[in-house]
Amino acid sequence: MQQKKPHWLKIHLPKGEKFFETQQIVKENHLHTICTSGKCPNIAECWGRGTATFMILGDICTRNCRFCATKTGIPNVIDENEPLNVANSVKLMKLNHCVLTSVTRDDLKDGGAEHWANVIFEVKKLNPTTTLETLIPDFLGNIESLRTVFAAKPEIISHNIETVKRLTSTIRSNSDYSRSLKVLSEVSKANITAKSGIMVGLGETENEVFEAMDDLLNVGCEILTIGQYLQPTKENIPVSEFVTPEQFEKYKHLGLQKGFRFVESGPLVRSSFYAEKHSQKQG
Repeated sequence: MQQKKPHWLKIHLPKGEKFFETQQIVKENHLHTICTSGKCPNIAECWGRGTATFMILGDICTRNCRFCATKTGIPNVIDENEPLNVANSVKLMKLNHCVLTSVTRDDLKDGGAEHWANVIFEVKKLNPTTTLETLIPDFLGNIESLRTVFAAKPEIISHNIETVKRLTSTIRSNSDYSRSLKVLSEVSKANITAKSGIMVGLGETENEVFEAMDDLLNVGCEILTIGQYLQPTKENIPVSEFVTPEQFEKYKHLGLQKGFRFVESGPLVRSSFYAEKHSQKQG
């Protein structure tokens, strides 16, 4: 039985000229976004600000994580026009900061790393002043694939551990907590800002969240996002608990105290929520 959402999880409906302008650009350039595929609760706010998280390599994932609403199955052939289409959309939206993510493509030898690099290069070529954040899959831990993405030099590379260590095997498909930490360690060693995110409300304890923070800091992660898990469809794992805004504030305070450079923590926070702030270096 689904729990009733508390009042602090009120989601705003789409409105405003900027929202519909963003929607039109995405549609005309045949692009996918995690905003729609992942049923993100912040789509009205983010698209209303003229920001969107572009999802490359199609909209069909080879994994079937229990928390995720993205379609799963056999992916389509890679769209060779996608790098230019994304770059053009970034230019049309006049984005100062662009977030890219992708479905996981375990069917490809390099996990789609070369295509990732092509998109980054094209976006940078057409938008030289735009900073880039890439929310990447784990590429099954393939170091060469990671280095291919590193070589394209995005300003931030994010990889989400999604949940605490104990719950990883329950909610993440074909994923490994230690492998995700290794990915973030490689990002940090490449002198690229490392970022990660977790969902709460899946049955984790407070101490397990603190342990996940420590694990992330130990591999050089600088930015952390913490948000409430919301069950996107009846086929997905149900919510265990609706975490209070006060608890999210506690997580933020403790995360900053522990040493993260940025912590975004709140019921509706998602990986790319106000991501433009994270591209700013500390003075």
